[in-house]
Amino acid sequence: MKTQQFTVIDPLGIHARPASQLVAKATPFASAIEVRTEEKAANLKSILGVMGLALKQGSQFTLYVEGEDEEQAFEALATLMTEMGLAQ
Repeated sequence: MKTQQFTVIDPLGIHARPASQLVAKATPFASAIEVRTEEKAANLKSILGVMGLALKQGSQFTLYVEGEDEEQAFEALATLMTEMGLAQ
């Protein structure tokens, strides 16, 4: 299992457009991919789940990736979040 904590840096938070891009990136991977805050957890392959987290600027979350392609999935998602300026 790969995990890492991130902090949302985008002033708009993770709203519909970046959430849909994260879901699109996560969906092809076979691994289970989850985003967890202190209060909630969501499957990163579900747009409604991600939007339900209501991640605003300054929010902290942990990315959990577990499965046969976890290394590739984790790297792709962490890179996307950094390149989009969403989280660090």
